Amino acid sequence: MYTQALNTRDLQPVQKEDPERLARFQAKIDAEQKIEPNDWMPEAYRRTLIRQIAQHAHSEIVGMLPEGNWITRAPSLRRKATLLAKVQDEAGHGLYLYAAAETLGVSREELVDQLLAGTAKYSSIFNYPTLTWADIGAIGWLVDGAAIMNQVPLQRCSYGPYARAMVRICKEESFHQRQGYEIMLTLCRGTLEQKAMAQDALDRFWWPALMMFGPSDKDSVHTAQAMAWKIKRFTNDELRQKFVDATVPQAHYLGLTIPDPDLRFNEATGHWEFGEIDWQEFQEVLRGNGPCNRQRMKQRRQAHTEGAWVREAAAAYAEKRKARAAAA
Repeated sequence: MYTQALNTRDLQPVQKEDPERLARFQAKIDAEQKIEPNDWMPEAYRRTLIRQIAQHAHSEIVGMLPEGNWITRAPSLRRKATLLAKVQDEAGHGLYLYAAAETLGVSREELVDQLLAGTAKYSSIFNYPTLTWADIGAIGWLVDGAAIMNQVPLQRCSYGPYARAMVRICKEESFHQRQGYEIMLTLCRGTLEQKAMAQDALDRFWWPALMMFGPSDKDSVHTAQAMAWKIKRFTNDELRQKFVDATVPQAHYLGLTIPDPDLRFNEATGHWEFGEIDWQEFQEVLRGNGPCNRQRMKQRRQAHTEGAWVREAAAAYAEKRKARAAAA
């Protein structure tokens, strides 16, 4: 469902590779040819992909929690069924992405262990609470909308398995964004209390949604390399600007106010200019000090523990089928 821009400043220094092999690798990327699992690739390219794909997968899995919290409290049977389907989609996205990461030589179990140990990152947006039903609409509209801005270019990522996984994910995310916007539209056309609920959700999720694109370009020191490898196609700030330009008119149509006193349209550039993001808050959430960080990890660890019997049963069944096939 969601991805947050990668900040790879803490990667180990790139080891020296054969210059000719590196040149052939880059030429293949420059020619818009996909890199496949059995192709040679620089170690730094492989590790960068593992970090980004794993973070994306973790975000899909943790992203089920704030919405799953509202399944039993959805205001109608139709809303309940729709939300159930969306959460199911997100679980599927996580599985697609873990499978893509496995093609790079890392096991799914290793990645999940990193998430549960708190050493792996996921999108900061999911560490904020969903206090009202309007928050489910805001997540679909804003969070999935931001995810789409990030993910559509990933369909052209230079690594084949990741790019192909994104095709289906983007189609489903687009539907999720429409669902969220329709919830907000219904609330805004309802009572004054319902519209106030929608405005409150926008007020709380607007700035965290802008943070989803990652740090500003001046603080993202490895963006140039990621773009040279065509893992990324746009910088964090470019994607953030595209999101603001697309979303502000949608808010105006809803009759809602963007919670930014500095927001204004620049006639010369054709873009909406917006205020300064609170990057200290962003860093605090990433460090585990957000409103719901501990709650999210507690829920994931509990679910992992309670689901152990399912994993064990599936593994035993797979072994039994393997033994039968060998005996046949």
